[in-house]
Amino acid sequence: MNQPRSEAARPVPVLPTGVTPETEPPAVATIGELRATGWQSLPVKAELRKNLLARLAERRPIVQGVLGYDDTVLPAIEQAIIAGHDVILLGERGQAKSRIIRSLVGLLDEWSPMVAGSEINDDPYAPVSRHARDVVAELGDDAPISWVHRSARYGEKLATPDTSIADIIGEVDPIKVAEGRYLSDELTIHYGLVPRSNRGIFAINELPDLAERIQVGLLDVLEERDVQIRGHKVRLPLDVVLIASANPEDYTNRGRIITPLKDRFGTRIRTHYPLDVDTELTIIGQEARRLDDVGVRVEMPPFMAEVVARISQLARRSPRVSQRSGVSVRLSVANYETLAAAAVRRAVLHHEAEAVPRVSDLESLMSSTLGKLEIESLEEGEDEEVVDKLMKAAVLQAFRENCPTEQLGQVVGGFEDGAIVHAGPDLASGDYVAVLDAVPALRQPVLAMAGSESPGMLASAVELVLEGLHLTKRLNKDAAGPRATYRSRA
Repeated sequence: MNQPRSEAARPVPVLPTGVTPETEPPAVATIGELRATGWQSLPVKAELRKNLLARLAERRPIVQGVLGYDDTVLPAIEQAIIAGHDVILLGERGQAKSRIIRSLVGLLDEWSPMVAGSEINDDPYAPVSRHARDVVAELGDDAPISWVHRSARYGEKLATPDTSIADIIGEVDPIKVAEGRYLSDELTIHYGLVPRSNRGIFAINELPDLAERIQVGLLDVLEERDVQIRGHKVRLPLDVVLIASANPEDYTNRGRIITPLKDRFGTRIRTHYPLDVDTELTIIGQEARRLDDVGVRVEMPPFMAEVVARISQLARRSPRVSQRSGVSVRLSVANYETLAAAAVRRAVLHHEAEAVPRVSDLESLMSSTLGKLEIESLEEGEDEEVVDKLMKAAVLQAFRENCPTEQLGQVVGGFEDGAIVHAGPDLASGDYVAVLDAVPALRQPVLAMAGSESPGMLASAVELVLEGLHLTKRLNKDAAGPRATYRSRA
């Protein structure tokens, strides 16, 4: 029995593995049926502009999961898309350049038709590859089409010194030659990443690392919008948006973008790190892994999360830290996760139900911090000293922002009466509850900061108050390994 035409001829959609479409592709299987629907072909830059303007009118964001750029980077990107420019994003590591580029795929139409079997997403109305031209010439309006999901219209390449022109543009396929085709036959071409991104977006990460002779191959793509492969007399008028990223250090020193190529980018946009602690904290909350399967409840006091964020903020202003390589937000995320892990370890050792990080756990951040900072030091071991100073400065700032200062005089007075407090990452949380009995003046400021009477939160608040009083030179501190003893300065 013959099936209805719409079911029998339903085209197989082109959809990358792991992508879940929002809608089903249209049940349109031939160019003739496509014409009957009234579908119009748009250049990819016009398609991006159309969908961007629709989002702006609805006040919907164009990029998901990128924070701190609403008044700086994102308006510049929107203007570049409206202007129809190719774009280069210039910024240090960890500034969400790749995430921004990949998010722009969401501005493409969800489904777009192409000539079935095309390797380069040929427009059914204006095919450019030899295969698609032959199919359309032979079958006319009966030529089959496929529907391509927007995620399949994106190509990306990390520029490395060994990247070849074949990777980017294409090469003659020796297997096709061995099958009997002539070298002059256009069908022997194996297309590179740029032609395969036709009618879509192609991204190059770390563009300055691309060899200069390979950068030359992109000149025609950006200006004349065509490619030439191995001297073939073939012209492929590609419809592609090129977006590149570069690190400023590579951009000016180690590698470079050749001047003619740099001139062909319509817009250069400078990215940046979070400008304030609140934005850094929001990003940490979004990106950090949750330890929900460790058997204890993890509670991060807001003031300890603030310490983590301030370490990164201070590092970005420190003359002892190389600002050329940058201080990525990944430092904040890794430190947050390490601090939580240190608290979980202690909670398990002491059979506690709650894991709460505290100031004495900051020593554990040395391993997660040193691997992500370039320290300007000349002597061995000096890098740890730099990181230690950053941590103390972050604790001091968090103490001043969060601790009620009007009651601290009474706390210092309690120590002048002879009180001595021991602290350390190996002490159980319950040990700190006794501290509040030994120094009653501590109770009110500690409760105000902890916001809870749980032993873990109280222990964390006690350590911040004590370390803050030490850093402001109102208490003495004797340190022996991870343990510390706080006493009066008298």
